[in-house]
Amino acid sequence: MASRPQQGGRPSGTRFAQFKLVLLGESAVGKSSLVLRFVKDQFDDYRESTIGAAFLTQTIALDDQTTVKFEIWDTAGQERYKSLAPMYYRNANCAVVVYDITQAASLDKAKSWVKELQRQANENIIIALAGNKLDLAESDPSKRAIEKADAEAYAREAGLLFFETSAKTSENVKELFTAIAKKLPIEQASQRGGMRSAAGGRPGGVDLGNRQAGGQTTAGAAGGCNC
Repeated sequence: MASRPQQGGRPSGTRFAQFKLVLLGESAVGKSSLVLRFVKDQFDDYRESTIGAAFLTQTIALDDQTTVKFEIWDTAGQERYKSLAPMYYRNANCAVVVYDITQAASLDKAKSWVKELQRQANENIIIALAGNKLDLAESDPSKRAIEKADAEAYAREAGLLFFETSAKTSENVKELFTAIAKKLPIEQASQRGGMRSAAGGRPGGVDLGNRQAGGQTTAGAAGGCNC
């Protein structure tokens, strides 16, 4: 059965686990747009840059018996916030490192984030590499600056999940997060009541916004989100 957002309480008898997920990448590669598409199935052509980080949640059902809740930290990509990143990826169970397929330098930045995660994050962290803005390359192939085969080969060598995505058209967005969920230790986490973020808490100094009805999404960040 295809994954789907869980809209109400989870059915009895299902395995339920929650995991901390962090998004990293250069500014304006589309991190917040990917999360907005995943959580609310929306896309905004213009979004302000994230300040610090935004916190959201989304729950998906992998099948009739397995439900996964992501606690998502969407981090700011600007260089001045780089020193804050360890606060968000510390003890994360999974990470999405995003680059823009129309900007060659953004893949180099993504590679540096991957190295940092592999060196300093949870040793069992699941990392996915997402080449975003696929819609731009499909509408005008001359805009593509990073070949899919090259990025895919790097991801394979580094042991990463890999997808090219479009937050605008939603292409491969659900597939990206579903693939991550399938790689997580759901059985182990469900037996322990879910894997929480460090100390069960959230980094301080961040405006988390208001939890929406049903508790499925919590959107908000000081200053909005990066496109």
